[in-house]
Amino acid sequence: MARSAEKRGKDETAAAEKKVKATGKPASGARGGITAPVTPSDDLAEIVGKDDLPRSEVVSKVWEYIKKHDLQDAKDRRQINADAKLEKIFGKKSASMFEMNKFLSAHLTAKKA
Repeated sequence: MARSAEKRGKDETAAAEKKVKATGKPASGARGGITAPVTPSDDLAEIVGKDDLPRSEVVSKVWEYIKKHDLQDAKDRRQINADAKLEKIFGKKSASMFEMNKFLSAHLTAKKA
């Protein structure tokens, strides 16, 4: 039987913690890119919250917001019709889902290590 993503994540975290205790060295693995915590701008924080989040989680929360408020275009589901909050992010009334990440990146600041 296949493990759920949540169970797999917990198992990997437990294994990493065990290795850190045994070796005394920090855990290795993905610590940058899409998993690195980023700080949202004030405009984006209205949608995703003000806490630091991985970029992947920011995108997920924006999609939750889009679906909750039914902002996808009825004829072309790839187009997002911005409401007042999203218009601050996109800078225009409508954007494609492919453009969305470009606009989001302008509102995210990477944490300094």
